Amino acid sequence: MSIWIKLLIVIAVIGLTLGLVLFFASPPAVLNFINSHTPGDSNAEKVANGIPYGAEPAQKLDVWAPKDRAEATPLPVVIFYYGGGWVKGSRGEYGFAGRAFAAQGFIAVVPDYRLVPGVRFPVFVQDSALAVKWVRDNIARYGGDPKRITLSGHSAGAYNAAMVALDRHWLADIGVDPGIVRAAALLAGPYDFYPFDKPRSIAAMSHWPRPLETQPIQFARADAPPLWLAAGTADDVVQPYNAEHLARKLQGLGAPVTLRLYPGKSHNDLVMGLSKPFRGRAPTLRESSDFLKANSR
Repeated sequence: MSIWIKLLIVIAVIGLTLGLVLFFASPPAVLNFINSHTPGDSNAEKVANGIPYGAEPAQKLDVWAPKDRAEATPLPVVIFYYGGGWVKGSRGEYGFAGRAFAAQGFIAVVPDYRLVPGVRFPVFVQDSALAVKWVRDNIARYGGDPKRITLSGHSAGAYNAAMVALDRHWLADIGVDPGIVRAAALLAGPYDFYPFDKPRSIAAMSHWPRPLETQPIQFARADAPPLWLAAGTADDVVQPYNAEHLARKLQGLGAPVTLRLYPGKSHNDLVMGLSKPFRGRAPTLRESSDFLKANSR
C-alpha cells in the first residue's frame, strides 16, 4: 500500500471520527467548535480554566480576556450565564461567548452552575450570585475592574442574571452589595412565566411554596440597574412577552430599561449572534457590548 493511500485512509478515519463526535455533541458544543475554527477575535484568549468559585464540583468558571490589555487600565467585566432550561449546558460549550466579549474589550467570565434534577430553585440562582462574589474578590488579578461588573446571559442564563440583578437578597445574603451589578444585557430570557406550563419550568420551580418568588418581574424596582432586554419576535421557546412585560413594569417604575425586539428572529438566533460564523444573524454582540460599556463607566 502506497504512502498516499495510507494518508487518505488516515484522513478518512479522522473525518469520520470528527463527524461522529459532532453528530452526538450538543448544538452549543458544535457551535463552539465551528466558532473556534472561524477566523476572527484573535485578540482574545482564555486566561483561566475551571477556577472554583465555591466548594461544589459544578461551581467552576472560565475567564477570557483581550490579549492586548494594558495592566494599568482595569477593564469592564461581564459575567455570561449560559442557557439550557436549567437542565443542561457547560461553560466549555460557551467559549464562543467568552471569546466574543473579551474581543470587545471585556474581561469575560463564564461560570457553570448546578442543574436540575440534581438541584431545583433557588440553587442555580444562588450559584449565579456566588460567581459575582468571586468576581468581586478576584477579577482584578486578571485585569478586570471589580467596580464595573455587568451581567449577561441567554435563556435560562438570562433568567439567572435577571434574578441576581433584580432580587437584592441573593447578593446581600452572601455579603455582597447588590449595587455591584452595574448593568445587564439579557437575551431571550423568561421573566414572567407563572403559572408554570412547560416541563422545564415545572421541574425547576414548581416545588417552591411561594411561586411568585421565582419570577424576575416580581422584583422590578425603580433603582434596578440598567437592563437591556432582547427577544426575537419568532421565539417560540421563550415567548417575547417575557421581555415586553418586564420592560413595561420597569418603565412604569421609572427604572432604566431598553427593550430590543428582533423581527423574525428565533430563540437561538440571539445567542448565535455572539459567535463568529453567525454574527450576521443578529447584532446582539455589538448592541449588548455597547450597552454594557455605556452603563459601566
